[in-house]
Amino acid sequence: MKSLLGIGVSVGLLAGAWTWVSVEAGLITWIAFVAWACFFAAGGGTEGLRKGLAANLAGLAWGYVISLVLELDSATWVLALSVTVVGFILCVESAWSVLSFIPGAFAGTAVFFGSAFDLTGSLVAILAGAALGLVSALLGARIQAAVDHRGSGVRPAAGPTPGAPAPA
Repeated sequence: MKSLLGIGVSVGLLAGAWTWVSVEAGLITWIAFVAWACFFAAGGGTEGLRKGLAANLAGLAWGYVISLVLELDSATWVLALSVTVVGFILCVESAWSVLSFIPGAFAGTAVFFGSAFDLTGSLVAILAGAALGLVSALLGARIQAAVDHRGSGVRPAAGPTPGAPAPA
């Protein structure tokens, strides 16, 4: 359990800071948490950033396409057919390695729907969530390294005692 201390501290601190900033700035707080989770679910690090963010953005784009279709005809059957087609696309586009994280694509579409089709707000929050994921992973690793070093019992070599004679 000790190895999760660094990431726990960094995520906790950043989650609180993001909540404060996003609420004060009128941003969509929860969407960043979805994108942040996708970062970790896609493996974390640069790979999790690449796959999670690309999939989230692709899903967001396909959700936007659905919203454009609904502007033409908002009948339930049009929505259902659009979701059917996009669901298929979200799966088959994963053959392209950068979009291979299918849950992230579905999350991107879902957050766009959940934001009441707020494209700009969703985009900003997805980008913020991906950045928070990367920052929390890097900061968490540094915190964990400091904790592990401190708890290892290894102490830095002691320097000369003040006032002691220098070794010959």
